[in-house]
Amino acid sequence: METKYIFVTGGVVSSLGKGIISSSLARLLLSRGFRVTIQKFDPYINIDPGTLNPYEHGECYVTADGHEADLDLGHYERFTNVHTSRANNVTTGRIYQSVIDKERRGDYLGKTVQIIPHITDEIKRNVKLLGNTGKYDFVITEIGGTVGDIESLPFLESMRQLKWELGSNCICIHLTYVPFIKAAKELKTKPTQHSVKQLQEVGIQPDVLILRTEKDIPVSMRRKVALFCNVSPDAVIQSIDMPSIYEVPMTMHSQHLDEIVLKKTNTPYSGEPDMSQWTKFLDMMNSAEETVNIGLVGKYVELQDAYKSINESLFQAATYNHHKLNLRYIHSEKVNEGNVDELLKDMDGIIIAPGFGQRGIEGKFVALKWCREHDMPTFGICLGMQCMVIEFARNVLGLKDANSTEMNPQTHDNVIDLMEEQKSISNMGGTMRLGAYDCVLREGSKAAQAYGTTHISERHRHRFEFNEEYRTQFEEAGMQCVGENPNTHLVEVVELPDKKWYIGTQYHPEYSSTVLSPNPLFLSFIKAAIDNKKK
Repeated sequence: METKYIFVTGGVVSSLGKGIISSSLARLLLSRGFRVTIQKFDPYINIDPGTLNPYEHGECYVTADGHEADLDLGHYERFTNVHTSRANNVTTGRIYQSVIDKERRGDYLGKTVQIIPHITDEIKRNVKLLGNTGKYDFVITEIGGTVGDIESLPFLESMRQLKWELGSNCICIHLTYVPFIKAAKELKTKPTQHSVKQLQEVGIQPDVLILRTEKDIPVSMRRKVALFCNVSPDAVIQSIDMPSIYEVPMTMHSQHLDEIVLKKTNTPYSGEPDMSQWTKFLDMMNSAEETVNIGLVGKYVELQDAYKSINESLFQAATYNHHKLNLRYIHSEKVNEGNVDELLKDMDGIIIAPGFGQRGIEGKFVALKWCREHDMPTFGICLGMQCMVIEFARNVLGLKDANSTEMNPQTHDNVIDLMEEQKSISNMGGTMRLGAYDCVLREGSKAAQAYGTTHISERHRHRFEFNEEYRTQFEEAGMQCVGENPNTHLVEVVELPDKKWYIGTQYHPEYSSTVLSPNPLFLSFIKAAIDNKKK
């Protein structure tokens, strides 16, 4: 069949959950046997979110092919169990860079380069890139930002042209907000009407409206919206707040979103989607009665999106271990010798978060020393693993000056050092060790037991590494280097075998954890935390 293109746009306010709606629709179509991929078009001028502070844009997600991407790609993978790549996330910066490169090479034969047709053609080329591979029946494209934003206009114009060119093979789903005015005790549809009007002004008629709401929207009100917005009444759907994002696919299916899309794109279908594995996960999630308490020690804890993939990986692992997750954020800048016992003693397990830079680092060392001495199940990720190494060097090996050259370039004991290939790099963007790399685990190690194999592949995002010169010293003192890259011998995993569960990974296992395939290391960590709680 010909590839069908579905655009998802947002109106009224940002952060309505376009990514969750896109992921939910993809899950439903995949469960019907269709081949589906999702891509995100971000209107900001950064080439990618790799250089953005988490306060600006939440976490930076890394694809298996080493692209630094928007956090929505994490949702796409968690819901669909399908890997994304560089082609699944495009920014205005990437589009302009590509067009300017072509102009410099003379590809436009001396023509004046303009938004239309050159920028819009480049956007359209990127929209159809995945569809042209022949691998997908549906390509869902989420347009970042909100209708009415100046920066998203070229994307909307490209979308208008594609809707015209592709006919029934292309539809638009518009997600808007229906606010509840507390004082008037009323839901208000006017913002939705204005939002659709703005879309119509740029030549786009939405085919499906999804109304994000905190309160149930009466059928009569949905009919009114349909009438004012030129959308058929059966294609106006509500997306009411759910206790968990993982329930959204089922609420969308109960309102026939997948069937509406299949009908509007003239796609033959029969029967119901096979959501048995998904509903099994939801049943485990909703039937869990006991709680596991995990403390996350990091410096961005006031921002829930900064550790999005870790949060979701922990939640998935807790669910598969038949427990609810109580995740407590602990600000690493506020941890010290005087309060560490009070902050950590009620936890069943501790995660030391990844990150960059000096801020909050000493609090992580204090937390790790406490966890090691109190035999608390502890999981260090990326910088968290490096902190494990530094804390051990200082307090067990007696190397009081031990540090990473990231924090102190003059340190005498550089147990963590800049990777050799990073030493000549001056550009910040897209230059780290990025993407999936192989790792060989030591037979019999806790990490190997967790994975059930000694050969794994996980994704990375770092510039600094364990200093090989200190390996013997660490191993003799008890910290084992149980995982390494087979080609470079870079240390990927460290653990203390004499502890209940004390493991650090240079890679980011959270990037590969999905609802249907939770990451084995998170499953093992949560199990250890539950066992610790029982004792």
